[in-house]
Amino acid sequence: MNTEFFDALDALEREKGIPKAYMIERVEAALISAFKRDQGGNSNVRISIDENKKDVRVFRCLDIVEQVEDSDTQISLEDAKKISRRNVLGGVCEIELKPKNFRRLSAQTAKQVIIQGIREAERGMMIKEYESKREEIITATVQKIDPTTGNVTVDTGTSYATLLKQEQIPGEQFEVGEHIRVFVMEVRKEQRGPLVTISRTHPGLVKRLFELEVPEIQDGTVVIKGIVREAGSRTKMSVESRDENVDPVGSCIGNKGMRIADIVNELCGEKIDVVKYSEDASEYIASALSPATVKSVTVNEDRSARIIVDPEQLSLAIGKEGQNARLAARLTGYKVDIKVD
Repeated sequence: MNTEFFDALDALEREKGIPKAYMIERVEAALISAFKRDQGGNSNVRISIDENKKDVRVFRCLDIVEQVEDSDTQISLEDAKKISRRNVLGGVCEIELKPKNFRRLSAQTAKQVIIQGIREAERGMMIKEYESKREEIITATVQKIDPTTGNVTVDTGTSYATLLKQEQIPGEQFEVGEHIRVFVMEVRKEQRGPLVTISRTHPGLVKRLFELEVPEIQDGTVVIKGIVREAGSRTKMSVESRDENVDPVGSCIGNKGMRIADIVNELCGEKIDVVKYSEDASEYIASALSPATVKSVTVNEDRSARIIVDPEQLSLAIGKEGQNARLAARLTGYKVDIKVD
């Protein structure tokens, strides 16, 4: 325990953000535990770490009693007075210990505590970093692709995470070294560090992409009210404008479809229906069934709706394998029953 030890604590505080006082407390506790083991486990000891003198000392603490019953923890008043005249009955007598292996033991213990402190600090910083990115998009680099499971290991810049096969857009292919955008779904604190769940199928990915691409969403003029998705196939998103002069759907699509085209490209060609939100359930349901044109909507109290369309619009309203109607129902929260006029 020398100047290097205290310099290391200064460096930890400066580079890792670990307070020196916290580390000193940890070292003191570890040294006390180590010396108790060294002394047979019964002795009470006190550690003194002097930052100014860059010195560490250890004291054996004995209760001052009239009659000694346990020599490991007690000392008579007569013997205590020999050490210091200031010792009194009922007090504590401190005797400095200078065992031969003191330097080796203290240095070894301090090193272990510092290493553990660094690991805990790094885990804490990683968790804090990921927590700030939860439900956000991050850019990651593909490191490894498991040919058996299809899982992809990515480097997030902070640590490594796994993009599971079921969280990948169906049909997309990756290459080692490729930069991809992923959505951080969840961050859990584990013994070895944060366990991060990332996805490219989560609706939140599409929502964040629109927030990045559309200035009117960024400044709050246009609000995303709902979003549902069947990854790799189709997404439906409803939007509302807080300014009557701003078209919410047009803002998301962009001039000649440029804004939505970039997002569709990011999502491997996934179709995206941007529809106008309405407090009027009939209007909202009709809009949600886009690209089909709806003649009428009758809303019932049990949150079901009867939709009437022209014959040539039926297949478009229902969609392939019922997808369009299914997504519209999920977006609006109404069970839809589509009929021909």
